[in-house]
Amino acid sequence: MGFDPRQWSTSRSRAQDPGADPRVTVNLTALLAENEALRREVRRLQRELERQRRQQWVQSPRWQEPSASPPPRVSADQVRRWGEAMAQQAGWSDLRQSGLEALVDRLNRSSFHPQLSLQQRLDRLVSGLGTDLLSAVGRRATKKGMAVLAAFALYGVRASEWLDEDPARVVAELRQRLRPNSSRRTRTDQRSTDQRSTDQRSSDRRQSSDQAWTSGSDPLAVLGLQAGASQEAIKQAFRRLVKQHHPDMGGSAEAFRRISEAYQSLMA
Repeated sequence: MGFDPRQWSTSRSRAQDPGADPRVTVNLTALLAENEALRREVRRLQRELERQRRQQWVQSPRWQEPSASPPPRVSADQVRRWGEAMAQQAGWSDLRQSGLEALVDRLNRSSFHPQLSLQQRLDRLVSGLGTDLLSAVGRRATKKGMAVLAAFALYGVRASEWLDEDPARVVAELRQRLRPNSSRRTRTDQRSTDQRSTDQRSSDRRQSSDQAWTSGSDPLAVLGLQAGASQEAIKQAFRRLVKQHHPDMGGSAEAFRRISEAYQSLMA
């Protein structure tokens, strides 16, 4: 019979050191436990990475659901409600659709970027506001719709607040904005009337003076002087009357002739 030296060596080692096997077992157990902890951490990290990948995949644009179009900034129902509210205020009957159309154009041209239309100007302030407003009013704007447009031309993006909270003030402001046009025409007409009256009075005075100088024969009386007037007074009177009655200044040629003859007679 033979024997395996390896078995003999192992048996001998156990005999010499009975505690060798427990120490090796403890070390192996610790290593296995450490490896198991590492494997659990690796699995956790893999799950977290997979979760992040799925989240990024879902959030990518090609997986997003098509978003619904945003509601209009101004609706046709709002325009109708604002128009009815203004129609119930005092002074509404004084507003005319043609005047409101002219007011919208005038307010828009006097605003920043006058080359832009009301729709373009409102769209610059709030994206889509002008487009939605014009669509809600419609192509054939009524007086109520035109008043709403005039309110937006006057107040800009705050028009909806004023129309909701104080339509009476909106109507009053629109009336006030329309009133200066008629006031300016009235003042112009009045100035024209006053100018015509002044011209008529001046013409009457010149005609009366011409008749007086024609009938008078005294050179001093023609110049409006009394007897004993000095040469300096005669010269001053002549200069004054020449400026007033020269034909180029609207005077009478006959009166100017009489004045010249009287002056030459007195200075001879």
